[in-house]
Amino acid sequence: MVTIRPEIATDTGARERLLDRAFGKSRRRKTSERLRDGRIPSEGLAFSATDAKGRLIGTIRLWDVLAGSGGTALMLGPLAVDCKSQGKGLGSALMTRALNEARSRGHAAVILVGDAPYYARFGFTHGPVADLHLPGPVDSNRFLGLELIPGALDGAKGLVVGCGRREVPQQEAA
Repeated sequence: MVTIRPEIATDTGARERLLDRAFGKSRRRKTSERLRDGRIPSEGLAFSATDAKGRLIGTIRLWDVLAGSGGTALMLGPLAVDCKSQGKGLGSALMTRALNEARSRGHAAVILVGDAPYYARFGFTHGPVADLHLPGPVDSNRFLGLELIPGALDGAKGLVVGCGRREVPQQEAA
C-alpha cells in the first residue's frame, strides 16, 4: 500500500537521499536548482509517497516563480520515485495529486524542465514557455509548460526567477 501525503519535516533526510540516487549529486548544479536555492516549496504543494512500512519512496514539489512578463507560475521539480517502486504508476499519482492541488489553490500555470514524452501525458508542451528562459543552460526541448487556467502564459516572455517564500536559517546551537 502506498500513501501520498503532504511532505513533513522528518521527510528531509530520506527525500535528499532519494533525490541523490535518482539524479546524482550533480543535481545541485542544475539550472532549475537556482530557482529553488534558499526557498521553500509553494504553500501546500510538496508531497511525499510512503510505502506500507512508512518509508519514503517518492517525492514531488512545486515552487513559486515569476514567469517573465507572464506573472506568477509554479516550477515543478524534482519528481522522483525510488527505483524499486518505478513502473507502478507512482510518478503519475504524485503528478496528479500535485497538479490537482495546484488547481484547487488557484494557481494558473506550471513550468518544468524534464522528459517531454513523460510529461506530455499531463498536458505539458514547449509552446507555453517558448518565449521564456531560465537563469542558466537548459535544453529547450525539455523546458515545458502547462496552463492550469487557459491563456495563463499567453504573451509570457523573459527570465524566470524564483519568488517563493525564503528558508528561515536555523540558529546555531549555543
